[in-house]
Amino acid sequence: METQSVNCNLLVEELQLGEQLNHCVHSERRADFALMLSMLTDDVLAHSQFKLPHTDNSPAKTSEDTLRKTFELPKKQRLALENMEQINEFSQAKLIEQQQLSTLHLTQALTPQPLAFRDDKTHISATVLSNTRLYCQQQHQLKKQTESTQDKENRLAFNVNEWLKSVQTAIVKAPLLATTA
Repeated sequence: METQSVNCNLLVEELQLGEQLNHCVHSERRADFALMLSMLTDDVLAHSQFKLPHTDNSPAKTSEDTLRKTFELPKKQRLALENMEQINEFSQAKLIEQQQLSTLHLTQALTPQPLAFRDDKTHISATVLSNTRLYCQQQHQLKKQTESTQDKENRLAFNVNEWLKSVQTAIVKAPLLATTA
């Protein structure tokens, strides 16, 4: 299978290139710059600026239960069966066979039945996965491996002062643009 042969040494983010992009810009090597950018992944969420540490500026969250009580909504419809005994509740063939569609609509409105038999958010069929890019296949494989051991995403350490210092030195070292009048 192609998903198992995904190499871990994919070029994903700008940090892997070091200062090569910067040197290409300053030495006006457009072809090298374009080649390096095209080799990066097209998944924007994989780039380093989206792996910076989270800041907790979120407002207080309202739970779903309090909103349901406020707006007098019925219980949430289950997405899948929770146990095998619920299969009898799921079957509505008797009502359809007896042509009692109005009863079926009423029971569905009062006690909504689950929409499906299983609720597996991480399940992706092999045909869909084989049609994705190598980076996506690698991320899915890594997620399945680390799902049980680690819930939080690894974030990169970000030193703002060092970044500003490197930008300042790049600006100072850059030759001044000659403007002709």
